[in-house]
Amino acid sequence: MSGDEDVMTTAKNFVRTRIINPFKALRGRVMLEQAIFFGLIVANAFILWKTLTVVSGSESPIVVVLSGSMRPAFDRGDLLFLTMGSSPLRVGEIVVYALPGRAIPIVHRIVSLHESRSSGKVDLLTKGDNNDVDDLGLYPRGVWWLHRENIIGRAGGFARGAGVMTIAMNDMPQLKWAMIGGLFLYVLLNRDG
Repeated sequence: MSGDEDVMTTAKNFVRTRIINPFKALRGRVMLEQAIFFGLIVANAFILWKTLTVVSGSESPIVVVLSGSMRPAFDRGDLLFLTMGSSPLRVGEIVVYALPGRAIPIVHRIVSLHESRSSGKVDLLTKGDNNDVDDLGLYPRGVWWLHRENIIGRAGGFARGAGVMTIAMNDMPQLKWAMIGGLFLYVLLNRDG
């Protein structure tokens, strides 16, 4: 046998003994219990997310900075904790906003604000700290200002680099599926009570 054949045989034996055989050994009831346990983990994550949504007042209480447009305040991969109170928005405040037709929200600073005396509606213009121009070019055609309904939340706190895994999973979808599959296998094969 050559060295390559030895490696393949070892890999096959590993897969058979560490992955396939434990599946064969699982009884239907144990497998069902483990699947329910996995479902509880997912349900708890959902409940935690909804609790954060209610407490923060923001539909998206945690976001990851995806670009360097807010350097030096925030770097790519920083995790932002958002709040959304009823107090008026101010120039200089860092907000996260969503635009119609764009799936990914944007983290930028309010650089201009105008309030209409007749309607009370507030017009906002934003800009990334590291960008040379304001965000007018990012807004949809014919939109000159953002409004409060575009704002998802205000930056209330952050954790440096805590969102790097999110970026890695978005850049490499196979990593995301490998992690989900690995978690599922761990829960399914873990026999600890």
